[in-house]
Amino acid sequence: MTEKYGWFVKARHILLFAVGIILISTLKLQATHLRAGQIRVIRDGCSSLRVTVTVTVYTDTGCGGGCVLFGGVQDVLDFGDGSSVLVPETPNTPYPGAVNVGFASYSIGHTFPGPGRYTISYLEPNRNGGVLNMNNSIGTTFYLETQIDLSIGCSNSATLANAPIDEACSGVMFSHNPGASDPDGDSLSYEIVVPYRDRNAPVDNYRDPNNAGFYGGLDYNHANEEGSGPPTFAIDPIDGTLTWDSPGQAGEYNVAFIVKEWRKINGQWIDVGFVRRDMQIIVVADCTNERPELIIPPDTCVVAGTVLNKTILGTDNPGNHIVKIEATSEILASTFDSHATVTPFPAVFQPSNPPAKLVFNWNTICGHVKDLSYQVVFKITDDPPQGPSLATFETWRIKVVGPAPVLQPPSVDLAKRYVDLTWDAYECQNAEVMQVWRRVDETSFTPSNCETGMPESLGYTLIATVPISTSTYKDTNGGRGLSVGAKYCYRLVAQFPLPLGGESYVSDEVCIDPILADAPVITNVTVDKTSATNGEITVRWTPPFDMDPIQFPGPKEYQLQRLSGTGFINENSTPIVDTSFTSTGLNTFDRQYFYRVVLYSGTASDPTLQAVDTSELASSVRLELDPEKKQIGLSWRAAVPWSIQLQDFPLHDVFRGPEGAVENELVLIESVDVIENGLAYLDKGKLAPGDSLNRNLTYCYRVLTRGGYGNPAIPEPLINYSQINCAQPTDDVPPCAPTIEPFEICKDFDINYGCDASTFTNTIRWSVACKEDIRSYNLYVASTEDGTYVLLASNIIDTVYEDKNLSSLARCYKVTAVDRSNNESELSEPACNDNCPYYELPNVFTPASADGRNCNELFRAFGAPLNLGENPDCPEVDVNRKRCARFIQKVDFTVYNRWGGKVYHYVGQQGDENNDIYINWNGRDEKGRELATGVYYYMTEVTRDVVNPSDRVKVIKGWVHLVR
Repeated sequence: MTEKYGWFVKARHILLFAVGIILISTLKLQATHLRAGQIRVIRDGCSSLRVTVTVTVYTDTGCGGGCVLFGGVQDVLDFGDGSSVLVPETPNTPYPGAVNVGFASYSIGHTFPGPGRYTISYLEPNRNGGVLNMNNSIGTTFYLETQIDLSIGCSNSATLANAPIDEACSGVMFSHNPGASDPDGDSLSYEIVVPYRDRNAPVDNYRDPNNAGFYGGLDYNHANEEGSGPPTFAIDPIDGTLTWDSPGQAGEYNVAFIVKEWRKINGQWIDVGFVRRDMQIIVVADCTNERPELIIPPDTCVVAGTVLNKTILGTDNPGNHIVKIEATSEILASTFDSHATVTPFPAVFQPSNPPAKLVFNWNTICGHVKDLSYQVVFKITDDPPQGPSLATFETWRIKVVGPAPVLQPPSVDLAKRYVDLTWDAYECQNAEVMQVWRRVDETSFTPSNCETGMPESLGYTLIATVPISTSTYKDTNGGRGLSVGAKYCYRLVAQFPLPLGGESYVSDEVCIDPILADAPVITNVTVDKTSATNGEITVRWTPPFDMDPIQFPGPKEYQLQRLSGTGFINENSTPIVDTSFTSTGLNTFDRQYFYRVVLYSGTASDPTLQAVDTSELASSVRLELDPEKKQIGLSWRAAVPWSIQLQDFPLHDVFRGPEGAVENELVLIESVDVIENGLAYLDKGKLAPGDSLNRNLTYCYRVLTRGGYGNPAIPEPLINYSQINCAQPTDDVPPCAPTIEPFEICKDFDINYGCDASTFTNTIRWSVACKEDIRSYNLYVASTEDGTYVLLASNIIDTVYEDKNLSSLARCYKVTAVDRSNNESELSEPACNDNCPYYELPNVFTPASADGRNCNELFRAFGAPLNLGENPDCPEVDVNRKRCARFIQKVDFTVYNRWGGKVYHYVGQQGDENNDIYINWNGRDEKGRELATGVYYYMTEVTRDVVNPSDRVKVIKGWVHLVR
């Protein structure tokens, strides 16, 4: 048998061997040994669903350029929307200056099915062999991905200008910068990730290049370039410079990082996409070369419309090799409007002693204004006689800001207390709006370099935002007129549109003379005593010293009024001649109080006092605390017509004492410069034992503010104290949960609401046992007791809340308490209010009225609106509010004769104009025939608007006497 079939076995072995040779040759011909790459996505327009996707890869051409092709039958570009394409075979182009490195790219257009976030990916076998920091690289697939969001307007992926492949030397610090920029003006951040072999699938046994396993024979703890510590591997999250200090074993390493795009939307920074770069670092051993160095200008700001001209220097000590300085940035692209230039370009090698030079020049324009800085990445590369070249990267940040607007001197309407502002037409008409800012009293502030917009600490208030084409504004203070006695100052800031954003320097300040004090000028609202029930506030004011004495000769008397939830209430029972008053019995612990002074004047011939004018409204100073670990943050505020951030009196005093301390027991711990720091202070324990706060102790604070009107006739400073507020550092224990009072369902419903009521109010009341630690409450609502509760209102100070303008009372509530450390309690037990559904049908009606009065001719539920032709004098018209239909969603009404036969059926719904819930049966059957006089029986299935689903459907059975 062996002899008979031996020739066949030998032939088969020869055939299989030949086929194997052919297959291996074919695989080698189609092999793609990828080193690095990334995907770029460009949207055709800000609202288009069509994009252009470009995949760029770098290959290992060690077998010759013809043996490696990019693309093929296993090389898939996935668009992330359920569709994909095979990338066709594409030849390589040798990468300049590198051995056995080529690059290739493929672009294709694609239209997505709709707005949304898509992850576009590319998968291809194989990586090149011999990569040290992963297992079996030649048998590992190569994976790239980029994510974009097509639901946010302009959205293009970041552009990475520098190639993802570089050389490094053992023992010499390596750096790389992708030269990333975003065409939409999005902010970029950088993060190291693990290279992938497929979506969400890391390569096998990945190790960072600074892993100790790559430093055999070296002292790992002194393996950085300076020999001062272990090697490091990191990326700068802001400018994207990747640093490896320093490489160890020679060979090839693959690393990956993502360039993430961020956009500010509604005041929040939102992640809007990313690019994943997979790059290769080729480390050469026994390198005696040292890195060249760059000398770049400091980060800078430039006003749009000016020229920026700087020189970048490059040196190479001690080797003095020739060097080449290159620059990459979006502002250097020829497609960038009024783009920057560098000379020489293209870059050339120059001697490094004296230093090589690269001249940067940029004629900026208004269209360059941007919220974020432009980044220019400089790269210097040396060219030693032998061994690999080394490179160093540096990033220069340039912010282009809008020029300061120019305000003209304002004019004042003394009678109305209005101010007319005018300013020069703004230089940059591509700006979007002009902000108008106002404060009381002047400052000498001048913005420093790159300090754009209005500093918060300056005490200005934004009073208007007008289109950039506008150059005037009338300040009427909301129609009330400006506060008497006050000197007002104004500044402007121009804002530029998103997505680039940006703003101008603030304008110079212009001020007016103080408004005539022809009404009382309130000067003090100071908290004398802090208490939840017996607090005291002293209010003082200045007489109207600019009032016409002939028109208002006197006597002058005053009424102090306090703002309450229902309006103003008088503090003094009758007008007084004094100019101060102490308000008592207040809850100064929890509440901020607001006051105004009403001026009364009379004459000798008519001694009856008449109200002449009122002061501006002024509040007490409210101190808030923000406990943190070993420290407590303080902030304070006051709504007053004077300024509490005076340049001449900038210091506010902070007092502190132990738990339970009263006002005179607190001691001064700090005087805060509120012009420099704003109305805030962070107490880290100054003057406390060991100069630190004890997390087990409660600390109480009070703040003294100094203010003024900027009016020489009103003495300064105006001294006003806040209430005492207490907190404990690092309080991570939430307060106890509140208890909601039960609703008194249907109590006084008929009194509070009539038949025609369409909106309702739920009043929720609660109590809590640990009130001394609570700052506010959050209220949550659901449609049913076991439903999903969502936040209805937050920062509620009182223990009562009115949920108004409801179409239904059927709602359930839970409350949480929030303490002064922002800890939120557990949700309270639910409390549900319910509607008071009512539905009543009559037991007699007369479809054909003999007397022609049209009374009671329809069978309908009580509470139905009158018909236009109906006689309002009909005695049967329902006027009883307790009987009207309410909170009924649907009615299914069926009428039977006395033999049980169905004669009529009706379905009506709330809000249906044709078939409402009131039935309006005319006494005919379903075919329109009149039914005879007699007793008929009905069954009505009523769907009611109530909380409990099991109670929603109710069946009403009854009878009706039809009389003709």
